[in-house]
Amino acid sequence: MKTVLVYSGGMDSTTLLYDLVHKGDDVRAVSFDYGQRHIKELKCAAKICKKINVPHVIINLRSVNKLMGGSSLTSKKIAVPEGHYEDKSMRSTVVPNRNMVFISLAIAYAVSLKFDRIALAVHAGDHAIYPDCRPEFIKKVDEVSKVANYESIDVYAPYINKSKGDIAKIGQRLGVPFDKTWTCYKGLSKPCGKCGSCVERAEALAS
Repeated sequence: MKTVLVYSGGMDSTTLLYDLVHKGDDVRAVSFDYGQRHIKELKCAAKICKKINVPHVIINLRSVNKLMGGSSLTSKKIAVPEGHYEDKSMRSTVVPNRNMVFISLAIAYAVSLKFDRIALAVHAGDHAIYPDCRPEFIKKVDEVSKVANYESIDVYAPYINKSKGDIAKIGQRLGVPFDKTWTCYKGLSKPCGKCGSCVERAEALAS
């Protein structure tokens, strides 16, 4: 298969990157700079792709940042909440329509490359907070992707019903360098260990 991976540089999408390569896919990775607080993830993504020789592009979406406001990930005026990922306070980390934008651009890239599909590392742990990571959204966007162009592009989300702990186990089996990935939402020099993404990561790696 020929696959465009929407790649953040976090543990989930890095595991999927290694998974696709392990299975023999021809992979292109695409990341997005949308003015996120945790932009360090893009440096991690670039280094990992370079290490395993996967072509990688970073798309500058900073000009649309003002259209994706109201999120603690895109506005420094809103504090990143601490606590568990399923807490209601984590809703402030929702970036309006983010996955729809990323998926649309990844599909365009796949069409231009004459690839078969795009891949996303959304998982069951995302469902409580992020509407654009839920199975019903992925199902609908996959249907749209098949009719939006002359080329039919699949939207592949193999971890949609897996927990982050499941993903951690897959990554460990594949030798994913989790220490080289970035998860923390706060954008500090070191992970804070307190935000929802850090808490969920720690739980997954300990499971």
